[in-house]
This record gives sequence, C-alpha cells and structure tokens, in this order.
Amino acid sequence: MRKNITLGLILGSTLALATLAVAAPAGQDAGMHQDRHSHRHGHEMGFSKLDLSDAQRTSIKQIMQTSHAQNKTQWEALRQQRSAFESMTPDQVGYQAAAARLAQAEGDATRVRVQQKATVRAQIYAVLTPVQKAKMATMKTEKQARREQWKQFRAEHPAPSSTSNAAQ
Repeated sequence: MRKNITLGLILGSTLALATLAVAAPAGQDAGMHQDRHSHRHGHEMGFSKLDLSDAQRTSIKQIMQTSHAQNKTQWEALRQQRSAFESMTPDQVGYQAAAARLAQAEGDATRVRVQQKATVRAQIYAVLTPVQKAKMATMKTEKQARREQWKQFRAEHPAPSSTSNAAQ
C-alpha cells in the first residue's frame, strides 16, 4: 500500500512538472501564458493558437490586468467575510445572520463574476481579426466535440466503485 502511494506521488509530480514544461514552449510570452491560466475567468481560449500580434497580446494582457485590478478589493472583502464566518461556531450569537450575509455576498459575487467575464470576453473578442474570430469558433466547436466524446467514453467505461476496489 505504501509503495503504491509513493509511486502515485512520484508519477503525479512528474506529470505536473511535465505539464508545466509543455505548457510554456520556448519563445512564448510567459507573462501572457501565466495570465491566461492564473485568472479563473474562463479565458482558456487558446490564444497561443490564434497567432496574435504583439499589439494584440499587449491589449489582451492589459484587459486581463485591468479586470483583475478592478475586482481585487471586492474579492478580498468576500474572502475576509468567508473567513470570519468559518471562524464562527454554530452556537454563537449571530451565526445564522452571518450565514445569510455570506450567502448574499456570494450570490452578488457570482453575478459580478459572470458579468465581468462577459465584459472581458467582449473586449478581447473586439481585439481579434475576423480570421482569428473564425479560428476561435472552430476551436470552440472542436473542444465541445472532444468533451462529448469524453462523456460518451466515460459512460461506456465507468470507473470502478470504491466497494469493488476494497474487495480486491
């Protein structure tokens, strides 16, 4: 058992390092690559495959940085509110009220995140040429097809349940 865990950790670490090595090929703008993946606005649009000009890269990077800067204080406040709620115990006075305030804040944050994502995507889309927009649409269609193939594969090859693993 211990040997399997160690082997799993080694393989997992190797895979993670290999992914990092492949993810930033030589000559690619490391800052652009990092920005694209560090933001969780869903901007994995495959910019590297769109043959962006330097001016486009700069514009997109600026759009992403501006978006991040505009929302940073709001996300920090939400993080603090979450932390304060999590430090409370259920028998504390005001626990339910704090839960309601946090739920409201989380809902508001979700609405803002969706709206901000749409704004950023529209701004980035405006930077692209018609050829790049067409290529992006093709990439999106291909990604959806791969996702459907994966869903079909998983349906045909379900993962073994944990109870069958324990019996082995």
